[in-house]
Amino acid sequence: MTKSLTHPVVIGATGLVGKQLIKRLQEEPTCQQITAVVRKYQKDLDALDKVQQLVLEDFLMLNDQDVSQHSHGFSCLGSTMKKAGSKQAFYSIDYTINAHFAELLQQTSAHYLLLSAMGANSQSHFYYNRVKGELEDYVQTLTLDKISLIRPSLLIGERPEQRFLEDIAQQVYHKVSRFIPDNFVYKPVTAEQVAHTMVEAALTQTVKFEIYDNLRIQKRK
Repeated sequence: MTKSLTHPVVIGATGLVGKQLIKRLQEEPTCQQITAVVRKYQKDLDALDKVQQLVLEDFLMLNDQDVSQHSHGFSCLGSTMKKAGSKQAFYSIDYTINAHFAELLQQTSAHYLLLSAMGANSQSHFYYNRVKGELEDYVQTLTLDKISLIRPSLLIGERPEQRFLEDIAQQVYHKVSRFIPDNFVYKPVTAEQVAHTMVEAALTQTVKFEIYDNLRIQKRK
């Protein structure tokens, strides 16, 4: 059984995917009010009539009351080792805050949707993928009403901050994209495709747990 997408709450609303998700939710007819949890007030979000900003300098200050009335919880929060500055800081953002958000949603009937990564694996030798995998494993132990894991490959789009390696990868991809078949599992996807997939999952998923892999995301235009 699906749940009406009436009152979603979003963390990571100012990132590459988060911005596209907010835009897509704003356009969704069934969506009545969107809570965007942000660290600083965002003027661009103020222009969207369905968006209500919840400004928290520390996302660990989110509490039960902040999420209690929401139909869906979207987590688009993530970082990189370079931006975070250390393994500890990266872990705090990508694991601790996301885990805290998921824990709060246990007290509700909300559908939890997590933006993860294609290589997420708690046994991975790569720290980034291992943390993503540990988070996926953890949220599956919680008593959440419904879970969607979104696993994109390289994300294409303009980020608010520079990510050197990803920028190079995007430049290379644009040069060779015409030679890459549509069913190539590692094919990069756009933030719009990921956001579309997340909203579609929110609107149509009937099972308690589902993974949306990169091939599935590619099908969204």
